[in-house]
Amino acid sequence: MKRLFVPLAAASLAAAALAIPAQAAPQWVKDPLTPQPKDAYGAAFFWLDANGAALKKATQYTWDAKEVDKIVRKGGTTPDDGKPGATAPATTSSGGKTKNVNLPRTIGKVFFVDKSGKHQWCSATSIQSRHRNLVVTAGHCVFESGQDVFAKWVFVPGYYQGKAPYGIYVGAYAFTHYDLDVYDDYDGDYAFVAVHNGFALAGEKEVTAKEYHAWAGDKWVKPREITREEFTKCQLNLGECWSEGKDTQPELAGPDHPEAVLEKVEVSPETYKKAKVGRAQGAKYGEPVTESVTEAQWTAYKGPGTKAKDQAGNYTITRYYVQRWVKPGTARKYFEARFIIGLAKDTGRLGDVVGGQGFAWNQPMGQQTMVFGYPAAPHPDGDKPFTGVTPKYCYGKTGTKTIQANSFRVETHQVLKCSMTPGADGGPWLIKWNNAKRTGYVNGVTSVFYDNDGNDRVDHISSAYFDSETADVYNKANLAETKKVVGPNGELLQ
Repeated sequence: MKRLFVPLAAASLAAAALAIPAQAAPQWVKDPLTPQPKDAYGAAFFWLDANGAALKKATQYTWDAKEVDKIVRKGGTTPDDGKPGATAPATTSSGGKTKNVNLPRTIGKVFFVDKSGKHQWCSATSIQSRHRNLVVTAGHCVFESGQDVFAKWVFVPGYYQGKAPYGIYVGAYAFTHYDLDVYDDYDGDYAFVAVHNGFALAGEKEVTAKEYHAWAGDKWVKPREITREEFTKCQLNLGECWSEGKDTQPELAGPDHPEAVLEKVEVSPETYKKAKVGRAQGAKYGEPVTESVTEAQWTAYKGPGTKAKDQAGNYTITRYYVQRWVKPGTARKYFEARFIIGLAKDTGRLGDVVGGQGFAWNQPMGQQTMVFGYPAAPHPDGDKPFTGVTPKYCYGKTGTKTIQANSFRVETHQVLKCSMTPGADGGPWLIKWNNAKRTGYVNGVTSVFYDNDGNDRVDHISSAYFDSETADVYNKANLAETKKVVGPNGELLQ
């Protein structure tokens, strides 16, 4: 089972500081995901573009059914000798329920891209925090193969049937247990992720060429077909227009010919560099144009321009044009550029929008626990009862003894009888569940799946035991400050 990374959520912290015993050595590790707003914009747009096509393309975190484990029980009901502690949950003024189902809207999916380019997801929840910006999930839903964090990591609260009703929250920093980060030790298989303010698309707007070139966010050019007369006027006004199609009797002409019209011809950067400036045949046609494209468009483009991919994983094509003056033909069409910018809106801090579940550590085992997640993988026997489209839950008492797992580095996990399959990874384990408020205290996250009776079906799940070291990791994440991605007018913030 490989590790992946997840996003986070949160709400305001209780006035009292967490009482956590001092550790002999640091138990936490901080890793950057997408700390800069300009990069976070690209990550969010990647998932939202084309009506959420990338969200719909994603599959549950990769999991091999043959790795279903068996439980090895241990003694002891209090793995940690520290004092129990808790931070209360926080709700919003509109309550904690989703619009579509009778479930807390704090839960959702985290989406990310692995090194092979595969789109994947896990389960997660918003959790209470000082800056109302934390998400908790499984550590293997943040880190790939116990090393690097996943790319384009985002949290979608209230995810339901392919929709992101409260926006997308891009992960800025991930906080995990030192042993998970260094040794792939699943006793620390949890992560707290600080996320930026939420982000949602808000339509488009036509602007001038100057505004278009100055816009740092998403933008594109839409061609509008015009008449030959409009085309001539556009050229006289130095507008951005062009012609397409084949002349019935193509014939080059000089720029001063009374019937000549101007075409732009895409060329290589070398040819463009050698071209002169002015109105002559073969002279430069404006500045090189760099446009954002989809991965499919980027792959299909064979030149003569250049392709690039930035550190955030965004794909661009730069095109170079020279002039060609020709006599118009009967099959020729004329176009004028319409400059369009994509508008976005800030949906606010995660905890302000959906609230945050509480957090508890050093709690006694054997408590009634509610577990949520988005199961999707088939059972080892091939049966696939879950789709991953909507959230599911399990409810019951955790075991009174800590357990071990054979196939993973697990010595101290708590266990619950539950048939949810992978896809539910990272989903919250909530004690002291309040059914009316849809809130509780996160006391674990789904980590490992088990077929304990050997019938090739998942029948138990387990979570790391949340102890004083978990509280130490949470405390560090609780201090993390994040930013807005877009301004009040939809402009991209730097």
